[in-house]
Amino acid sequence: MENVSIMEVAAKMKEDSSVMAAMSIDKRNEILGKIKVMLNENKEAIFEANNKDIEAAHSSNVAAAVIKRLKFDEKKLKDVSDGLDELVKLGDPVGKCQMSRQLDEGLNLYRVSCPIGVIGIIFEARPDALVQISSLCIKSGNCAVLKGGSETKNTNRVLFDIIYKAVTDCGAPKGCLFLATAHNEIDELLQCNKYVDLIIPRGSNAFVSYIMNNTKIPVMGHADGICHTYVDKDADLEKAVRIVVDAKIQYSAACNATETLLVERSIAPKFLPMAKKALEENGVKLRGNKECMDYISCEQMEDDEYNTEYLNLTISVKLVDNVDEAIEHINHFGSHHTDCIVTENKQTAKIFMDMVDSAGVYQNCSTRFADGFRYGFGAEVGISTSKIHARGPVGLEGLVTYKYKLFGDGHIVADYASGVRKFNFKELN
Repeated sequence: MENVSIMEVAAKMKEDSSVMAAMSIDKRNEILGKIKVMLNENKEAIFEANNKDIEAAHSSNVAAAVIKRLKFDEKKLKDVSDGLDELVKLGDPVGKCQMSRQLDEGLNLYRVSCPIGVIGIIFEARPDALVQISSLCIKSGNCAVLKGGSETKNTNRVLFDIIYKAVTDCGAPKGCLFLATAHNEIDELLQCNKYVDLIIPRGSNAFVSYIMNNTKIPVMGHADGICHTYVDKDADLEKAVRIVVDAKIQYSAACNATETLLVERSIAPKFLPMAKKALEENGVKLRGNKECMDYISCEQMEDDEYNTEYLNLTISVKLVDNVDEAIEHINHFGSHHTDCIVTENKQTAKIFMDMVDSAGVYQNCSTRFADGFRYGFGAEVGISTSKIHARGPVGLEGLVTYKYKLFGDGHIVADYASGVRKFNFKELN
C-alpha cells in the first residue's frame, strides 16, 4: 500500500479488519513465530539500518539517554524474540464468552470479546516498540497504522518490512499493517474517524495533548507521568531508600519513574538525609519547599510546582502529616498513572491503595514496575490513565472490546410488549 494516502490506507484496513478478526488463534500464533524467525534471519540488515540511525543521532547531537533508547542490538533482538515467545504462550483474547444469559426459552444472549478493529499507534523513537506493538495487534486480531519516531526511521523500515512479509506470507490480509513515515501523516490519520477505531499515542505531554485535542477518534493513553512514592512513618527506611532510588534512576525518562517523593514529617529528620545521600550518589538533584530545607540542602521550589514531570534525574520532595495528606496531594497533583506507599503497616497500605485514584497503586515496590512486559502481558502498546475500557499497561485485553450475540427462534418484541410472553432471565453455565 505504498504511494497512497492515509485515508485510503485506513479505508482498506477497515475492509480487512473483519478478516483479521476472524483469523484463528493458531494462525495468529503461527504469524508470531514466523516473525521471530525472520527477524533473526535478517538481523544483519536490522543492525546495519540501526547503525545508520545511531550515526545520524550522534551527528545531530542527540542526547546520550535518547541514543541509548534508539539502539537495537543482539540484546534487544533477544528481548523481542523472548517477548514473541511469551506472547504465543498467552491465551486467545478473542472469542472469550464474558456472559451467557437466557432471556426466555430459546432466546439466549452472550457477550463475547472481539478485536477493536483498526488502531492508529504513534510511538516514540524506540525500534523494539515497533515489534512489540505490531505483535500485540496481530495476537489480538487488530489492524494497525504504525508511526514511529523519525530518529529510528531506517531501523523501523527494515523491521516493518520483515514483519509485514511474515504476516502476509502466513495469509493475513494485506491491509493488516501499515507504516507511516512522514510527519504530516499523523494529522491525516487524525482525520480518519470513519475508518480508525482508536488512537494510542505515546510521547511527551504536549504531543499526547495535541492528539487528544485534534481528532474525533477515541484516544487511549496518558499525557503526564507524575508518579509519587510516599514513605510512611511505619516504613522500613533502608527498604524505602532502595525503592526510591530505583523508582527515580532505573530509567528516569520513563513515564513510570517517580517524580515526587513524599515523606511523613515524623521520620523526616532521619529519612531525608538517607534519601538525599543515596539519590545524589546516583546523580539525582533534589528540589523541595522551604520546610524540606530544614532537614536537607536542596534546590528550593514553590508549593504550586509539584505538578512537574521532569523525565530526568531530578526529584521533588515534600513532607506530609500522614497518609491522608499524602493521598490528598497525589490525587491533586498526580497524573493518575502509578503511585507507591512504602510502609509495613497493612492497614495504612490498604487506605492508600483504596483511596489513591491511579491506574497503578503499589506497596513497597518501585513505580517502574508499571509495564506490560513486567505484568506478564507479553508487552504493551502503552499505558492508559483513562477509566474507560483499559487502564494501566495496555496489553492484549486492552486491545479487545466485546459484542453481544443473541440467538432466538422467531422471537419478536411485540409478544413481550403485549404480555403474550414474559422474560425468564436465567444465567447459563
